[in-house]
Amino acid sequence: THEYKVSSFEQRLISEIEFRLERSPVEESDDDVQHDENATGTGVVPFFDSKLKHYKVFEGMPVTFSCKVIGDPKPKIYWFKDGKQISKRSEHYRISRDADGTCNLHTAAASLDDDGNYTIMAGNPEGRVSCTGRMMVQAVNQRGRSQRSAPGHIRRPRSRSRDSGDENENIQERHFRPHFLQAPGDLIVQEGRLCRMDCKVSGLPTPDLIWQLNGQTIRPDSAHKMLVRENGVHSLVIEPVSSRDAGIYTCIASNRAGQNSFNLELIVAAKEMHKAPSFIEKLQNTGVAEGYPVRLECRVSAVPYPQIFWKKENESFTHNTDRISMHQDNCGYLCMIIQPAMKEDAGWYTVSAKNEAGIVSSTARLDVHTQWQQPNTPKPKKVRPSTSRYAALTERGLDVKAAFFPDSSPLQPGGLVESDDL
Repeated sequence: THEYKVSSFEQRLISEIEFRLERSPVEESDDDVQHDENATGTGVVPFFDSKLKHYKVFEGMPVTFSCKVIGDPKPKIYWFKDGKQISKRSEHYRISRDADGTCNLHTAAASLDDDGNYTIMAGNPEGRVSCTGRMMVQAVNQRGRSQRSAPGHIRRPRSRSRDSGDENENIQERHFRPHFLQAPGDLIVQEGRLCRMDCKVSGLPTPDLIWQLNGQTIRPDSAHKMLVRENGVHSLVIEPVSSRDAGIYTCIASNRAGQNSFNLELIVAAKEMHKAPSFIEKLQNTGVAEGYPVRLECRVSAVPYPQIFWKKENESFTHNTDRISMHQDNCGYLCMIIQPAMKEDAGWYTVSAKNEAGIVSSTARLDVHTQWQQPNTPKPKKVRPSTSRYAALTERGLDVKAAFFPDSSPLQPGGLVESDDL
């Protein structure tokens, strides 16, 4: 048994599994742990003091995944293989937990079917956490040499090729069993997108290819097409991908001399929710005395977070200046601060929010009036009193960042973009 480092692709697959598991219902865990689900807020979310490792093993070897879980109250523990829960009554896997929180999953002899991702999830009323270890099981063939697995890809055991060609016949020069020169690894594709699986195969006579999903032969239809290009690359193209397309794909190439095949898994990720921007609070018409600060503010809601554009009439604001600054926080609050306001600032201001799902704008007028004041009248404070948490301003000059945004930063330079769509 030796440890190995997973590829970034395998890590994406693992993250996808963990994301789903931490949000899914589970069967009952260890019998000795009971939780009062109402007692939240007083404990500690589970965390891993040590995590599972990734192992590369030959079939028949013993393997133990081990990690240490801490949490209050004592977390319930759940084990999964490739996203499916392992029963605590399993004959093949022995599951145990020590008093110090060390959790083990042991198999006495790894089989090719054990190849996969093993996830442990710990849960208590405060929350859930998971970590994953990968077991790559390599076959040992009759000559005692291992079949090397292609680096960087999760491979299920290749079906052993049935070689029906007789090596000793004279026609052996003209008959070659199919051999895959190029084959894809496992894939994660977002629902509604295009998925393409490319492979290249050699063999004489030219092999015929069939594609299967979970053992059923795929027939071409409006969403599934099989192509062959001049350079000998065969492709299965699925567009649009739906959740029904998820599963284990097998490509079988056969000719008179024999056959060969490869497998891969397609995971279909759920479509991301997109919500067009909309204003919870729009810009309001505002008036200010010349020489005083003023704030134009609004609140927007959108998924994903939108790009923000500010304009005055047809002039775009692309960056902050000493006098005019634009701010936003991660809750959709937007504001422009003008300090001090001058006569030429009067006019119509528009703020627009745009994401992939749409664009929305709000417009309001700013009036800047001359002060009509007796010389001996005390100067009013710089900003009107307001219940807003962004308005704790002092009359001795103003730290805008601290006053408006105790817990967020002003827009980074370059965060505003001028858009042709506005």
